[in-house]
Amino acid sequence: MATGETGERPWGTYLVLDDEPEFKVKRIVVEPGKRLSYQFHEHRQEHWFITTGQALVVLDEAKHKLVAGDAIDIPRGSKHRIENPGLVDLIFVEVQLGDYFGEDDIIRLDDDFGRADS
Repeated sequence: MATGETGERPWGTYLVLDDEPEFKVKRIVVEPGKRLSYQFHEHRQEHWFITTGQALVVLDEAKHKLVAGDAIDIPRGSKHRIENPGLVDLIFVEVQLGDYFGEDDIIRLDDDFGRADS
């Protein structure tokens, strides 16, 4: 993925803000009532900083409510999901650190859109 690349997903959109060998930064928008897959990564950890809206994060079965200005770290291998329980877009910045940032490092355990790995 190159800097400036955008993507549409069933839950919203993302924009790659920076893409380097050591890290990747994305701006992610989750539409109201939608959520990402319950997933984990083998090659990266993530840091999420909420900029707009509210988030419900599940991290290894523990639930965390976050609002603008809050942040959470997602360790490599941890099961996680972010959801927008609000009425406005949830926007957060995701910083990925690791040795590989490809989309095929998303291992989906559960997905509202039929994309879970079998």
